[in-house]
Amino acid sequence: MAVPEVDKKIIGELEAMGFPRPRATGALHYSGNASLGAAIGWIVDHENDADMDEMPLKIISSGISWRIYSQLVNYSQERIQSGKQLIEAKRSLEENERKRNIEFRKPEKEEEKRARERIRRKLKQDKLERRVNLGLPPEQLVAEKRTPAVRIEQNPFPVRSVAKSERLRECLRSLRRNHKDDDARVRQAFQTLLIYVGNVARNPNEEKFRKIRLSNPLFLDRVGSLIGGIEFLELCGFETTEGGEFLYLPHNKVDMATLNSAASELKSALINPFFGLL
Repeated sequence: MAVPEVDKKIIGELEAMGFPRPRATGALHYSGNASLGAAIGWIVDHENDADMDEMPLKIISSGISWRIYSQLVNYSQERIQSGKQLIEAKRSLEENERKRNIEFRKPEKEEEKRARERIRRKLKQDKLERRVNLGLPPEQLVAEKRTPAVRIEQNPFPVRSVAKSERLRECLRSLRRNHKDDDARVRQAFQTLLIYVGNVARNPNEEKFRKIRLSNPLFLDRVGSLIGGIEFLELCGFETTEGGEFLYLPHNKVDMATLNSAASELKSALINPFFGLL
């Protein structure tokens, strides 16, 4: 057994590229000792072979030793073929697993879709009931004339719409009355609404503050599940998107006067212990 003789120049080039001498020697030997490209191609094709970095040996005798050499070559080829089959089997298993996961997710996605539709219908019904409780018509017949936008930081004495302020105040009173036996939850709702309103007022150009996912567990627990919570945000300009997935306040409908009024009414509700009870 001896190390096969290969082109020393090409070996040098392969080593300069970072390949160890055993791998470079084997690649050049098994690819026919022909060219740098052929050797690199062999390395790529056999990169997963366990004996890639073992120095190749050749049998220099003849006769029965040649038969042994042939057997070794055949054994090596069988190992290579077996390795390829294992890789293919693994790839097939991963693909089947991916397909099963897709099939498994289909019912879950359908259920999510149905859940969003149920939420959308419930929100629509709740909105109708809230409007009736507030003494408002089922559909608003006359669009309110909005006050020109005034940034909070530029106007320490914000202009307030008396009609809108009263509606906001009555909405909060209704929320308090409907949940009068759970003061802590009502207070938490007022605080959360103040955060939503304040974020938009301070960052009107940031879409993330003007978009609320209705199925968000935190939102549902603190605002969405309370009668009057969503109605208050709608009075601030938020709209339910098509499909009922989000509450969204379009940038061109941001009304600073309304947001100022909303913040003022929320702060009043938080500091007045008798708010909505008298």
